[in-house]
Amino acid sequence: MNKQLARRRVVVGLSGGVDSAVTAWLLKQQGHEVLGIFMKNWEDDDDSAYCSSNIDFVDAAAVADVVGIEIEHVNFAAEYKDRVFAEFLREYQAGRTPNPDILCNAEIKFKSFLDHALRLGADHIATGHYARVRHNDTTARFELLKGLDPGKDQSYFLHRLNQAQLAKTLFPIGELHKTEVRRLAAEIGLPNARKKDSTGICFIGERPFRDFLNRYIAKEPGAIKDERGRTVGQHVGLSFYTLGQRQGLGIGGLKAKGAQRGGGEHAPWFVARKDTASNTLWVVQGHEHPWLQSSQLSAQDASWISGHAPEAGPLAAKTRYRQADALCTLLAPSISSFALDFSAPQWAVTPGQSAVLYDGEVCLGGGVIGAAGGKGLTA
Repeated sequence: MNKQLARRRVVVGLSGGVDSAVTAWLLKQQGHEVLGIFMKNWEDDDDSAYCSSNIDFVDAAAVADVVGIEIEHVNFAAEYKDRVFAEFLREYQAGRTPNPDILCNAEIKFKSFLDHALRLGADHIATGHYARVRHNDTTARFELLKGLDPGKDQSYFLHRLNQAQLAKTLFPIGELHKTEVRRLAAEIGLPNARKKDSTGICFIGERPFRDFLNRYIAKEPGAIKDERGRTVGQHVGLSFYTLGQRQGLGIGGLKAKGAQRGGGEHAPWFVARKDTASNTLWVVQGHEHPWLQSSQLSAQDASWISGHAPEAGPLAAKTRYRQADALCTLLAPSISSFALDFSAPQWAVTPGQSAVLYDGEVCLGGGVIGAAGGKGLTA
């Protein structure tokens, strides 16, 4: 964040968590006029043990009181269901594994929320994301940068933001490490200084995922087969599994190739492929199995932060959050699609997830993975 920024009216998304709380406090300390907004975006089961929006609002209100700002409760549940959750279900029903947090950021936090804030006369919005925004004077464009804490960088989830959104967005904690944020929260006396980070689906919360998905998607059981075509079990529906999944397969009894009869451990099973045409779940034994390795991918529904596709050539990419940057070559980039050729095979590259591109600390954008594999994307 530009510390020389003149006094502005900034609307902060207060989630009830420590990151957004420290964000609000930092902005207030810098002399800005700060207003907090609590976004309620899910209300199908407000009374369940997994939907914590009521508790989160109480925490957010307590933070606003300590920081000394007003807070408004805004309901975006209809927008979330139409723009995010409906697409989330469509992707799962098609056998892919979507990332709702990415769509939620693009459609709710930086669209519905931004629009609402602008109607309130905001100059900027701010959130507690670990990322940074920089204006490049040479290109006259805004750039999305990684957060300085490599363990918390959230630029992956923000790669669909555009120039208009970045121009109005501040990420005050992007230059801090999480330990510093926690230290500040305790020093300030924020009531949620020790509150644990949320790890559930964006706005839906932490819950048994298969049970939740089963409320919206019908089960279509089918065969689980190994690489030799042997049926080793039954799945409950392809939508309920993701590539690389190890837990919850409910299969066993076949030794890894070369295992001694009656001795040794069973090699773990991993989901390797999903065949929607035959409703077959293909599994393999061993983390390093070739079916789990991909040297290439193609991606669609691309989104470029600069507004145009970067030039083909060497870059780095992530195919999942918390993954280390992987060296790759960008191939055939266009405004809507691209392909990547990796220097080293990538593990469990999953259709429906996002491939996000980086040039050093600058996030360029990304797209939704459509296919992955070896030469010719045959896997």
